[in-house]
Amino acid sequence: MTEFTKLTIAGARDAIAKGELTAAELTEAHIAAVEKVRPLNAFLVETPEKALKMARAADARRGTTDAGVLNGIPLAIKDLFCTRGVQTTAGSRILEGFTPTYEATVSANLWRAGAVMLGKANMDEFAMGSSNMTSAFGPVESPWRRPGDNRALVPGGSSGGSAAAVAARCALGATGTDTGGSIRQPAAFVGIVGFKPTYGRCSRWGLVAFASSLDQAGPMTRTVRDAAIMLRAMAGHDPKDSTSVDRPVPNYEAALTGDVRGLKVGIPKEYRMDGMPEEIETLWRRGIDWLKAAGAETVDISLPHTKYALPTYYIVAPAEASSNLARYDGVRYGLREPGESLDEMYEATRGAGFGAEVKRRVLIGTYVLSAGYYDAYYNKARRVRTLILNDFRQAYEKVDVILTPTAPSEAFAVGEKMDDPIAMYLNDVFTVPSSLAGLPAVSVPAGLGAEGLPLGLQLIGRAFDEETVLRVADVLEQAAGFDAEPAFLA
Repeated sequence: MTEFTKLTIAGARDAIAKGELTAAELTEAHIAAVEKVRPLNAFLVETPEKALKMARAADARRGTTDAGVLNGIPLAIKDLFCTRGVQTTAGSRILEGFTPTYEATVSANLWRAGAVMLGKANMDEFAMGSSNMTSAFGPVESPWRRPGDNRALVPGGSSGGSAAAVAARCALGATGTDTGGSIRQPAAFVGIVGFKPTYGRCSRWGLVAFASSLDQAGPMTRTVRDAAIMLRAMAGHDPKDSTSVDRPVPNYEAALTGDVRGLKVGIPKEYRMDGMPEEIETLWRRGIDWLKAAGAETVDISLPHTKYALPTYYIVAPAEASSNLARYDGVRYGLREPGESLDEMYEATRGAGFGAEVKRRVLIGTYVLSAGYYDAYYNKARRVRTLILNDFRQAYEKVDVILTPTAPSEAFAVGEKMDDPIAMYLNDVFTVPSSLAGLPAVSVPAGLGAEGLPLGLQLIGRAFDEETVLRVADVLEQAAGFDAEPAFLA
């Protein structure tokens, strides 16, 4: 049954449709694989009985008009998505035991497309982190190891559990969420594809909020084609979400023509940063050569406000987090700690329920929103955010997509950088600008670094032009020919 876990979503879909494989067989193989990867702590909740029930229903639909684009495909769901009847914690003690009575729109769309839920994937608490070290339920370990070094590595964050599950071949795909890079950076660290669609393309309804103007759901898969298939099922207008955009969802898979001749690819000079490892620069140059060889034209461009993106993000995102997390007070749901007064109960509940990183960001956010600092910090950050968006708009007058590295380094060991928040925040330096601008972006595995660990290249596109981003990503993926597997699978 292990051969079933080596399939892609596209391969499994076709095999099920042809009757060469049943959804139940495929699901049983992945349930066994989930059990095998428990040492990685990738899942917070496993749902084998639910998965088998959904798989048998998928088999009953095979060959009918009710069979969706993901009929019988087993997926992991990041624990930020509310799932009816299944615990949802957002990786936080303050929500431990919370079982929603409703389903997030994105996961409901996946179930409507026939997908099967294997369980809820571990994550950084409230999606705040770049390592999956901030989860209240213990860190996720990457399935990768440095050759000759058995130290556990981080899978990136915040969607680290989703990334580890896909890379370890225990889920054919997974949902992630991206606020400042939390789909793309972990995808780069574990050698998979991570796609952040345009802000508004996927509904945020039923998603536990971190920063409402930035959060966006997206697929994490083994191939670009799989990401295209999964995104088609996830996306769509949702009247329950005021930020959801009402426009048709294309057949993204049909966009993968393999032809990028004549497309113009922007190469921003600001992404060559001081201290960037030579291997990142080398991989970037290799990506440029691959696209040139495929017939694309590269154009040097400037995104002058890039250097302000990270500080802007770490004002805007904590400010929105401080507002969103105010709802966790011990009154209505989740953890409640006793106190002699209402204020003491609030303080005790939040003190016990929130981890150190969440407290840090809430404090930063509350500070920048406070009287006397709102204009100096938050309003100024909002204006800079507009300048960053304008940089991209001007660039897209000359180019079709932009190519950059995904992350400034390979994966690091569990426990490294935890004492230096600034060093941790720098993991998002290449992903944050497109998040602030709300643009679609994808990370594609493109090679191994000097320490034998995956490295990714990022493509950023125009708003709602996911098709072009996926088309170029597919060509980049084919040129890279990345087929390395993590040590966990050996």
